[in-house]
Amino acid sequence: MALTPVEIRHLTPPRTTFRGYRVEATDHLLEEIAASFEDVWRERADLADRVEQLETDLVRYRELETLLRTTLVSAEQASAQTRDQARREAELILTQAHAEAREIQRRAIAENERLAHESRRLRAQLQEALSAFGIEGPAETHEEPAARTEADADAEDERSWYGYPSGTVHSAADAA
Repeated sequence: MALTPVEIRHLTPPRTTFRGYRVEATDHLLEEIAASFEDVWRERADLADRVEQLETDLVRYRELETLLRTTLVSAEQASAQTRDQARREAELILTQAHAEAREIQRRAIAENERLAHESRRLRAQLQEALSAFGIEGPAETHEEPAARTEADADAEDERSWYGYPSGTVHSAADAA
């Protein structure tokens, strides 16, 4: 049976006639025991309160830990999703850029063909105009522009718009 400090203070041991005890020393001893027991009870109550506080803190920290784990998993998932989305967007941009490059190349080829056709038409008109004045123009070449050499291109660049080399004056051209 556990005794409280108050019970110890009010405890009076039974007395015998032959074997008595010294009242003052025994009462002093009982007071020390009661004081010591009071300290132990107070300390026990403080420790019980502390245990209760620590258990509350532990519950709170476990909730925080769960929340942090959930947040970390969510952050990892968001990071992976962001990387995947960025990769998909980069692939889309690259695909669009390739498509645009092909379109630009297709238009450039079409424009080149149109200009080559226009150039042949103008040469034919120039040839007709020169023939109408009785002037023999340069021989018409029917080779593809890609097959011409660099020397041919340089020679053609040196011609005036009449089709004659620069610096050469033709009397019929001056008369016209």
